[in-house]
Amino acid sequence: MDFIWDVKKDEANVAKHGISFKIAITAFDDPFQLRAPDLKHSSPSEKREWLIGEADVGVLVIIFTIRQPGNIFRIISARKANRRERRQYEQNKGISI
Repeated sequence: MDFIWDVKKDEANVAKHGISFKIAITAFDDPFQLRAPDLKHSSPSEKREWLIGEADVGVLVIIFTIRQPGNIFRIISARKANRRERRQYEQNKGISI
């Protein structure tokens, strides 16, 4: 998998959420990740997706788009999962809560 992101957006994301995109992309390796289209924030010209997965810093929510050709993942934002999102992830992982 190849990843790209805007450096200024990464800096802004660290300032706002405390999560760098370099750390966030480790969630893509999580075998229990949840992924789905982000219908609320997609447009005809850009189909966005969200991912909930565990990274080195905990369970994260990552918004991204896949650039063609080449299947390059462009990271848009990353933040720590809220309680509801973490519960959804843990249920998918099979953790009793």
